[in-house]
Amino acid sequence: MPHPSHSIATPLQILVALSLWTGLTVPSVGYGADAAATPKASRQQHADRAKGLALATETVHRISEAQLLVADRVLTGEATCDFDQTVDLQPIAGKLGQFRLSYKKTSYTMIPEETTSGAVRLEDKMSGIVWLQIPSKSMLMNARAGQRMVDGCMHPEQRAAVAASKAAGASVAPEGEKKP
Repeated sequence: MPHPSHSIATPLQILVALSLWTGLTVPSVGYGADAAATPKASRQQHADRAKGLALATETVHRISEAQLLVADRVLTGEATCDFDQTVDLQPIAGKLGQFRLSYKKTSYTMIPEETTSGAVRLEDKMSGIVWLQIPSKSMLMNARAGQRMVDGCMHPEQRAAVAASKAAGASVAPEGEKKP
């Protein structure tokens, strides 16, 4: 596990590191005589860059065993939220541990992250979107802006857990009082 003071590489940093390691170069755009360089070389450079970017993205989205354990606890399906909003969370076919979150006609690729609190945390690092799931509710946040996008989201399982908790609390009378 990385030390908390170490930073996590961004996709661009990974792409640069891969290009240095493999010897690939990122094509530059020129407007002089070099701009008319052979189209074949330009196409090859573009293809190499695309492969490097795909590899960098795959590397960023690689899921650890600990993240897979978090993924097993993710509640999927549609959650109803405050102000009649909905969030839909579905596993991505063929990509173990990755989820597609849809909210207001926008989709995000969410990856599980470990937490010390036991909460389920999914994050799309590219956009800064975070989905937090605790037993009583879930919420969608924009971590970059530092604000909640939607709150009070509940899957049917969370609704059942809250109802069971309330029912259990109502049947337990404080000490010295009689139950009705």
